[in-house]
Amino acid sequence: MTSLFPHSRSTLNWLVPDKPGYRVEWNEKAHGYDITVPQGQLFYSEDFFNKSWSDRTLEYLQECHDLDWRSIDWRSVPADQFEKIHFKNIKWTQDYIKIYGKRLPLPRLTSWYGDPGAAYSYSGIKSEPNGWNEGLNFLRRKIEAAVGHRFNCVLLNWYRDGQDSLSWHADDEPELGINPTIASANFGETRDFAIRRRDDPTTRITIPLMHGTLLVMGGELQSHWQHSVPKRAKTKKSRFNLTFRYIETDL
Repeated sequence: MTSLFPHSRSTLNWLVPDKPGYRVEWNEKAHGYDITVPQGQLFYSEDFFNKSWSDRTLEYLQECHDLDWRSIDWRSVPADQFEKIHFKNIKWTQDYIKIYGKRLPLPRLTSWYGDPGAAYSYSGIKSEPNGWNEGLNFLRRKIEAAVGHRFNCVLLNWYRDGQDSLSWHADDEPELGINPTIASANFGETRDFAIRRRDDPTTRITIPLMHGTLLVMGGELQSHWQHSVPKRAKTKKSRFNLTFRYIETDL
């Protein structure tokens, strides 16, 4: 293994395999790193959103009429009570999945926004989009300008603390098309984002996603790699992940 940033422009310490097929290049225009992995592409910008924007986004995602988001312990709110809270900006939902006949809440909260017709299905859950609001559109435009790719929807995930997680999977649903580009904006607590080869799960890269970090997945990554957000017992505060996508609405 070798340091991802041998000529670091910031204090990062995560690693990529030191072998053929892996390459890291600084992208001056986008202020981040273009990362090539076997059969996949990534772009990583640790501080894509400055602290002022990131702090305001963190507030925007939690603001509500009923409660003080700064002081509440979101973990203490029962899963079936979240949709009764009057959030000002985001319509948060507690989705459920069936496992061995049991109906269990997803270990995170979600919300789906997008253009009309940009419905999305995963894990047996079909989400119809809420209409874009000003805050999400602002983030979308900034990311589109940097990435050079159009997005027509966004999946929001709210990890209330380190108990919330995302299991291994790939974003390879048919409505995303072949080799989709997915841009992941992150706010709040730092959480590890792990990717692994489908044909060799021991080949892994762990990427810390911080307050204001942008990670873009592209190329053939979804066909040959999986990703996850593992549990972290020591993490006590919220992390928000907004994954901007393009849904093919004419399927």
